[in-house]
Amino acid sequence: MAMWRAAARQLVDRALGSRAAHTSAGSKKIVGVFYKAGEYADKNPNFVGCVEGALGIRNWLESQGHHYIVTDDKEGPNCELEKHIEDMHVLITTPFHPAYVTAERIKRAKNLELLLTAGIGSDHIDLPAAAAAGLTVAEVTGSNTVSVAEDELLRILILLRNFLPGYQQVVQGEWNVAGIAHRAYDLEGKTVGTVGAGRIGRLLLQRLKPFNCNLLYHDRLKIAPELEKEIGAKFEEDLDAMLPKCDVIVINTPLTEKTRGMFNKERIAKMKKGVIVVNNARGAIMDTQAVADACSSGHIAGYGGDVWFPQPAPKDHPWRYMPNHAMTPHISGTTIDAQLRYAEGVKDMLDRYFKGEDFPVQNYIVKEGQLASQYQ
Repeated sequence: MAMWRAAARQLVDRALGSRAAHTSAGSKKIVGVFYKAGEYADKNPNFVGCVEGALGIRNWLESQGHHYIVTDDKEGPNCELEKHIEDMHVLITTPFHPAYVTAERIKRAKNLELLLTAGIGSDHIDLPAAAAAGLTVAEVTGSNTVSVAEDELLRILILLRNFLPGYQQVVQGEWNVAGIAHRAYDLEGKTVGTVGAGRIGRLLLQRLKPFNCNLLYHDRLKIAPELEKEIGAKFEEDLDAMLPKCDVIVINTPLTEKTRGMFNKERIAKMKKGVIVVNNARGAIMDTQAVADACSSGHIAGYGGDVWFPQPAPKDHPWRYMPNHAMTPHISGTTIDAQLRYAEGVKDMLDRYFKGEDFPVQNYIVKEGQLASQYQ
């Protein structure tokens, strides 16, 4: 009877085209790739998004007999992640310190069933290869949308008000009001356009409304009419027609093959001279050198964001040295509040995975060989 059930289970899984559609009982090897906190690990008991915090699920996993490996070492043929590729069942990684899951890695991962993103954005995974291999890919949708939208608003204000040079004056013992004021502006009355109006884009538009801005958005789908009216945002079907209208442009679209390199030299040239650009979406949506050149020429008056390509960004990345930028490491979506949300979301999906239950539908990026619509 047991042999018959095992054979039947294999047939069902093949029919579904997904190695992770259901899972059998027993010990699983789970690998988590997170950034290392070092001296900061013990400064906050809720700092769970790092190697040391391990999403706060180690005791829970090990009490059920699962093997949980956590590392920050993810690159090169001799890295710690490579040691576990062939026999791991689940890989958890984050957008903040991504483990790039290539087709080659997927091919060698014979036991792999599930790829989880602790956060939002699974573009570090070769999604077509994952779909072809029958893997399930999921993320914690909505876990850090508030965190990212708040950060975008912060960067808009920092760049418009020319805040960073003023702060640097204070640190350096200087006092030159004219050096700041000659390129400082109010947000009120400016036209702000978001490229992408999903969960984060909508939250940003809602937060911008009290500033009395002119709000535009471009997306493949329109916002619900009642919300569009409430926010006062206008839909722009043609991206290239929207860009020259905007004093501020915010990137809120996922990285796909259609959006990779979307903002190249030609598209940036269509923007208004002196535009402010904020990008907390993905670095590869922008042409790296084209952005640096536009900042140097003044066509882009200020560029801010926390996403780079690759990540971590190398020391010679041109965005580190271009003028009038407000760049940080990838931090906008990994506040303590967001960490607690995406840690809980990962735990919930792992629990469902062990029980053979489906995830919340909005969390799926690849299921039964099909990519989510935003990645198609």
